[in-house]
Amino acid sequence: MTPLRQRMLEDMQMRNLSRGTQMVYVRAVMQLARHYRKSPDQLQREEIRGYLVHLAQQRRVAPSTYNQIRCALKFFYQVTLGQEWILDRIVCQKTEKHLPVVLSQSEVVQFFASIRKMKLKFRALFMTIYGTGLRGSEAAALQVSDIDSQRMVIRVRQGKGKKDRYVMLSPKLLAALREYWKAFRPQTWLFFSGRDRSRPLTRNSILKSCHSIARRAGLSKRVTLHSLRHSFATHLLEAGTDLRTIQLLLGHRSLRTTALYTFVSMTKVTATLSPLDCLELAGESPKPVSSTDPAESPVKVSSPKGEPTA
Repeated sequence: MTPLRQRMLEDMQMRNLSRGTQMVYVRAVMQLARHYRKSPDQLQREEIRGYLVHLAQQRRVAPSTYNQIRCALKFFYQVTLGQEWILDRIVCQKTEKHLPVVLSQSEVVQFFASIRKMKLKFRALFMTIYGTGLRGSEAAALQVSDIDSQRMVIRVRQGKGKKDRYVMLSPKLLAALREYWKAFRPQTWLFFSGRDRSRPLTRNSILKSCHSIARRAGLSKRVTLHSLRHSFATHLLEAGTDLRTIQLLLGHRSLRTTALYTFVSMTKVTATLSPLDCLELAGESPKPVSSTDPAESPVKVSSPKGEPTA
């Protein structure tokens, strides 16, 4: 390891950045150095700007990826090298806003029904993710002691942003977890990796299982771990739960992030009367036709004796 990389790692560790963020930042600086085949501390401002322009012109680099690389380079040059001026006036890209994929309740039932009966671990795992709205990494990090059946809550240790929080423990989830515990007897980690009970499941292994179950279920939507989390929040909102409560359960820092689910909740959308239904168009009856009243139906139906009636 070069002294420069060691210094950058120490700077990130002093700021208590997550291990994932550290890996992403180091990789971004390595790619910059590889692009110019020079040590990054020998590059000038125009070279760094040219590299970011190169990334911006590549369609395969998403705006969010570009912004992440810019943040990594800004940290390296401003914090590690102390060159405050080098990324002045190089702004972030405007990111696209996409609505999350949300499963209907029947699709969630279909998802769980496709988990094989012998897979008690994954049934309990995905019921935990959907039933509590946990992130994949948070579910993988659950310990047996985090399940509080007396207070009917689950403790989430050091979730995103290094914050603890509590989520609800439903009776149906508790029953599934007890069935799983009786079969596997986990010791420390609630969901351990394979036969090694000393290591928790990794997020990647959980994601692969999620994709496999979704394919087996025949779901047309692209199901990820976050799809179950999005479905949890949307179904709570449609059931009448207020946004502030959903924010606390999800561990969101800002209420604006939680407000995204108001755009995917279909309860108010489908209940809203279209202005088209308020128009009296030519050739149409001004009164809505009831399909349950034969007397008002313009379609001829057969009487019990087989005689047509108007």
